[in-house]
Amino acid sequence: MNSDYLYTRNYRGKVKAVILDWSGTTADAYVLAPAVVFVEVFGNQGVEVSMTEARGPMGLRKDLHIKAMTEMPIIRERWKGVHGKYPDQGDVDRMFADFVPMQLDCLRKYTTLLPGVAEVTQNLQKQGVKIGSTTGFVRSMVDILEEDAKKQGYVPDASVAGDEVVNGARPKPFMVYKNLDMLDVHPIQSVVKIDDTVSGIGEAQEAGCWGVGVSRYSNYMDINSLEEIDTLSAEEIERRHGIT
Repeated sequence: MNSDYLYTRNYRGKVKAVILDWSGTTADAYVLAPAVVFVEVFGNQGVEVSMTEARGPMGLRKDLHIKAMTEMPIIRERWKGVHGKYPDQGDVDRMFADFVPMQLDCLRKYTTLLPGVAEVTQNLQKQGVKIGSTTGFVRSMVDILEEDAKKQGYVPDASVAGDEVVNGARPKPFMVYKNLDMLDVHPIQSVVKIDDTVSGIGEAQEAGCWGVGVSRYSNYMDINSLEEIDTLSAEEIERRHGIT
């Protein structure tokens, strides 16, 4: 046969698993935790970046996120202006080595669950739907997120960190697949992946499962500090939500 595919099947059963992102989806409203550290990491190298620039590649594994930032033309030129050369992989590795302890130091400040997360996930679990998670954070960071989430009533049945798959950085699908292996869930069509980033929804598309984007507390709301949240009117928040 000439085709790579021999047959297709249409799944018409119930949803068996929901795979959730962390920042902007279940916790860390407006994805502040990584964004503020990316800004600081580059600042420590003498290169100023904005929160908007730091948010651009959000959803990628954090070392790849830093690399993606160094590939932005405007940041590359700033870097060259400071260092006399364009950033290379050695610079990326050095900044990621700085990023990890800086992120761990401040992460608990941003672990508050988003409204309804505990109640909805508990209700799904009571109905037999399994809950998994994927993220661009590494395992040492996920351990903190899970510890604080448990205190607030959110306990995923499985989780996969960005450094726990060899070739699985988003938007590749392997973190989803590893969740399903851990959860013993199949077929892929019985799974819903929920995320607030483009790469996270790309992960769902690559995996072949349902993908649901959420925006109310997402990376793209362009809210840059906990203090800023308190200064915005309900109308302004809805305006930003409407264009996200």
